[in-house]
Amino acid sequence: MAWLEYLLPLIFLLPLGATAVVVLALRNLHDSRVHSPFDDQLLRESGQTLRVRLDRAFADLFLDGALGPIATLAPMVYGMGRMLFAPRQDWLEWALYGALSTLLALVFCVLLMRDYQRIRRLKLGLACELAVSQKLERLVRPETHPYAVFHDITAGSFTIDHVVLTPRGVFVIETRARTRPLDAAGQEQNRLVVERERLRFPGWSERSPLHKTRQARTWLEAWLARECHIRPSVHAILVLPGWQIDTTEAPKDIQVTNGETLIQTLSDDDVAKESAERLDPETQDRIAHALLRQLNR
Repeated sequence: MAWLEYLLPLIFLLPLGATAVVVLALRNLHDSRVHSPFDDQLLRESGQTLRVRLDRAFADLFLDGALGPIATLAPMVYGMGRMLFAPRQDWLEWALYGALSTLLALVFCVLLMRDYQRIRRLKLGLACELAVSQKLERLVRPETHPYAVFHDITAGSFTIDHVVLTPRGVFVIETRARTRPLDAAGQEQNRLVVERERLRFPGWSERSPLHKTRQARTWLEAWLARECHIRPSVHAILVLPGWQIDTTEAPKDIQVTNGETLIQTLSDDDVAKESAERLDPETQDRIAHALLRQLNR
């Protein structure tokens, strides 16, 4: 029976298949998420969304790094089994097995490079969010300043990085990390021009950060009106750490900053100059309790 010549070599693939099953089973063994021992709610740290994405990226790196050699060896192992059971040697068939192994090796090399670049971008984003979070934590002094800071607020299909509650209003803070390119002399280019609808970086431009910041502010305004039946002043701030920012053409509804003066911005009475509204302690408590409920959902 000629079909046995192709079926019997599969026996040699069983050890590789068993190893692949173990790799898949161990893929999600590591989980950095921590739940509270009091109410079993997920404890959300600053940059929690990025932490979860970084865990998944490391899991993908582990999967590609472990399955790559297995998948690459599979055609070669099957081909050697075929040599044992085939009645005659077909060198074209053996060459096809070698070409398939080479192609699989190249594919997994590309996947590993993609995983490395993804992890590098996520770590940069997490570093920027943690840096902004540390600055915001300086505001939390209940004895002298009635401020409160909330991280990673779930807002429907997206997440708001930070929400700061102050007597002057509510602040939505979005953080974005971008790698600074090099010029022909090898020097970093860190000048960013803010326009009404886009951010103009050296060599490219983006619209999504401004759109996401506006979306976060609009959602929070509607959510506070629905949950607390009030419409406090909601200010939007976009932070890009490490950039020198030109705000000559910047929009009036979003403040774009590199974070160096973030604390002064949140503490300055001029921020809410356009609105004379100030939040009384009772209103601040209502908003804070609503945000805490949203965090625990």
